[in-house]
Amino acid sequence: MFYRHPSADMLFTPRDVNVEAIHRAKLLHFGSISLISEPPRGATLYAVDAARAAGGLVSYDPNLRLPLWLDADAAREGMLLGLRKAQLVKLSDDESAFLTGLNDVRAACRALWHQDLKLMVVTRGRTGCTYVTPDFFGEVPSFTVEAVDATGAGDGFVAGLLQGLLADPTLIRDEARLRELCRFANAVGALATTQRGAIPALPDRTRVLEFLRGQ
Repeated sequence: MFYRHPSADMLFTPRDVNVEAIHRAKLLHFGSISLISEPPRGATLYAVDAARAAGGLVSYDPNLRLPLWLDADAAREGMLLGLRKAQLVKLSDDESAFLTGLNDVRAACRALWHQDLKLMVVTRGRTGCTYVTPDFFGEVPSFTVEAVDATGAGDGFVAGLLQGLLADPTLIRDEARLRELCRFANAVGALATTQRGAIPALPDRTRVLEFLRGQ
């Protein structure tokens, strides 16, 4: 359930964007909900352009919430706008199918790929994830856990992925290390489903490493 009309995010304008903070940041992560309407749409694109101009990485999670959009066509157009601005993209297999009309993940990735992308990762629930770079295309299996609430799985995966890329962006060029990072992100996403609530369920690094040692 979303409490809106208006909520704080719907009132965010380009004047509210802290450009100095964005210029200091190594990475800017955004989603499609802020692209639904103005003024947050303009503010989001302004922030993204500021990050790109400063040499920072721009990461994007479409995070489809169809009831918030006017209709499916508007959702698809807005989500693709964000994707074309990003260098790192994480999306689910449902989202890749929605955007392309293709159920085959590899075909969908090829359809969504653009020249500025450095990494695209498609999460596939219990199957794991598919990663794509200009040089690599592969899959990393997930983990079997007793799931209670899947709300935070996607956000957990993104957090696990981005912390590794922030520590060392060059690992995108090393497939073995990229696979290890995807495995770590899969673990974060899996552990996030073992408790209720999107935020309380997110594990810290110690818990993730302990979990991985037991696999």
